[in-house]
Amino acid sequence: MQYTHLGSTGLTISRIALGCMSFGDPTSGFQSWTLNEEDSQQYFPQAVELGITFWDTANVYSRGGSEEIVGRAMRKYASREQIVLATKVFFPMGENPGDCGLSRKAILQQIDASLTRLGTDYVDLYQIHRFDPTTPVEETMEALHDVVKAGKARYLGASAMWAWQFAKLQEAAHLNGWTPFVSMQDQYSLLYREEEREMFGLLADQGVGSIPYSPLAKGRVARPYGEQTARSSDDPVGQRTFTDANHDKPVVDAVQRVAEARGVPMAQVAMAWVLRNPVVDAPIIGATKPHHLADAAAAVDLELTDDETAALEEPYTARPAGGF
Repeated sequence: MQYTHLGSTGLTISRIALGCMSFGDPTSGFQSWTLNEEDSQQYFPQAVELGITFWDTANVYSRGGSEEIVGRAMRKYASREQIVLATKVFFPMGENPGDCGLSRKAILQQIDASLTRLGTDYVDLYQIHRFDPTTPVEETMEALHDVVKAGKARYLGASAMWAWQFAKLQEAAHLNGWTPFVSMQDQYSLLYREEEREMFGLLADQGVGSIPYSPLAKGRVARPYGEQTARSSDDPVGQRTFTDANHDKPVVDAVQRVAEARGVPMAQVAMAWVLRNPVVDAPIIGATKPHHLADAAAAVDLELTDDETAALEEPYTARPAGGF
């Protein structure tokens, strides 16, 4: 495994992150394809063995179930000092005023609830899961700053929003001397490259690292076009985004050709392409099969040629930015 710093900070992270949305309670009403605690256990020691020590979850994943599983696994298979632990806040966790959004009440309430479920005193990276248009950005950023100053989070990150929204939040932090964001968790893959136009220029200018989710486009660039899995057939985000065969199939076919010529799995080629972008620090992989993490780890050492990169990029056509 290779390691890098997160954004312009001194925090060392593995170049692959373990995405933990896949682990939780399939009966929670969150996602039917999640793996229960027993079935998810094999992935944590595998991640540690591969050197994947950056683990990402969220309070909303399985309504807190993912955080509970991740916390127990961290204590069982690693140490708190070994793992760079990230979680998120924004989406509803209940019906009460502090159960959703980015108000001061919600942030202070939800960080304590997350820490309890994770069984730790702090997270390394606390991320806002979306932009909250109902709360002043100053209220959000001051509350997040207070979380850091209380020792409950080491760094702050954001996820999935328009560049102007992210810039507005960052400016509020800079103007008031509050803790700024050091990372952006945005969607980025060979099938969704709109962040190259929307967000990446801002991140490069501000020294903010990208830790993209869905680097394999919900698995669609990891297998021949049209093949379905339990997740791809029951994933509303992927079904909304990747529905145009005219857009998607030429890209997937290009990945398949490069992978076959190289003699490696398609997932390795697609992941190596994401890692090639200088703004990207660590793509997030949600594993539901043992080879998922192995393929991701192998991609770190896969160097694509300029000709291969051009062949992968040429079929792409622009699509509307969004998913926020």
